[in-house]
Amino acid sequence: MTESVHINFPSQTVSDMEKMSPEYGLKVARAIEAEWFSGNNAGKYLDTQSNFHRLRLYARGEQSIQKYKDELSINGDLSYLNLDWKPVPIIPKFVDIVVNGMDNRMFHIKAYSQDQYGVDKRTKYMESLQRDMQNKAFNNQAQQMFNINLNENAPQDIPESKEELELHMQLNYKQAVEIAEEQALDTLLKGCNYDNIKRRVLYDLTVLGIGCVKTNFNYSEGATVEYVDPANVVYSYCESPYFEDIYYIGEVKTIPINELARQFPDLTESDLKDIQSSAKRPSGRYTYKEVNDRNKIQVLYFNYKTYKNDVYKLKTTAVGLEKLIPKDDGFNPPPGMAMDYSRLIRKVECVYEGAIVLGTDKLLQWNMAENMMRDKSDFNKVKMNYAICAPRMYNGKIESLVSRITSFADMIQLTHLKLQQVMSRMVPDGVYLDADGLAEIDLGNGT
Repeated sequence: MTESVHINFPSQTVSDMEKMSPEYGLKVARAIEAEWFSGNNAGKYLDTQSNFHRLRLYARGEQSIQKYKDELSINGDLSYLNLDWKPVPIIPKFVDIVVNGMDNRMFHIKAYSQDQYGVDKRTKYMESLQRDMQNKAFNNQAQQMFNINLNENAPQDIPESKEELELHMQLNYKQAVEIAEEQALDTLLKGCNYDNIKRRVLYDLTVLGIGCVKTNFNYSEGATVEYVDPANVVYSYCESPYFEDIYYIGEVKTIPINELARQFPDLTESDLKDIQSSAKRPSGRYTYKEVNDRNKIQVLYFNYKTYKNDVYKLKTTAVGLEKLIPKDDGFNPPPGMAMDYSRLIRKVECVYEGAIVLGTDKLLQWNMAENMMRDKSDFNKVKMNYAICAPRMYNGKIESLVSRITSFADMIQLTHLKLQQVMSRMVPDGVYLDADGLAEIDLGNGT
């Protein structure tokens, strides 16, 4: 049973002005760092990286052979074994089959206009097809006898039955705005390298059991989708496989100093020198990505979900009209003016974006996200910039296809080594003749 660790996140019931302060953001960043990188949980982040690294080596057929040597050695002695220790690539074949199978499930973007104009246009077109279907015999007779075309649509577009009409409306009918929307989405996905990112996420889902991407927006590229390595992701405890119940999530990036100066141009030369000299990597056991490059630092980018108060002053004018004026959450109607002023308030979820240099108190960014994604059905809810999924997660524990078959791969590898050992002992019987010894034999006759 693991020891529980108390993490001091700041209170979410404070005012919006306090939440926007850098001091509040620094408290959030310190709490995240304490949960994943320091204290009793110093190995949480490193253990996750080590476990994912082990699974990725199995998926490549490059797992460590030390466990097999321990199984076959006699008190640690391997001098009597002459074996080929190279792992048998069993798991990579299954990983490729699963990933290719998921990647081949092709889909096409279909856009349907939902505004009143588009719906009316679709309805009128469908009604015209129905009229042509009902008057088909009369229209054909008028065409033959009087050479008059009474059809409202082309004859090849007129369906023969109700079922064909439904298929025609789903497959063939497209408005110009729908075609433009589909082309815009296709162009957006191609610009984001979506196909390559999708394949990497599918590979992570198969090998690690978790996949993650980050959506972003900037004025030069528009909406973008970025791949996120699940080994670098930190998040609050959750039980939903789609991570709907998390209130913070982030990723650790190792970036050079020049990239840091580009992302945060407000940093001065003295700030950069202080960061370079004081930045530390997470303490704990050795990680496979550890490098002694002082020009690179680790930065934690994170999202923090909280709520804000939308406050409005409701003012009654002299002619009896009502006017809404936006205010901050500290607004209260003046005493004695309750008849003319009133306070309206609603609580809406919001996301703050932050960044901190690990191992320091240097908060690089803390502000409310400018482009927050919300559900059309529930505007009070907000979505994180990170889209993350672990389909086989239970009680916070992630399971993958590769993690379930590593034991079988170990058994096959041990069987392969045992067969080599048996074959090396199967030496056929024979007779050894020493030619020099035969030359020295006395035959009794002087020779």
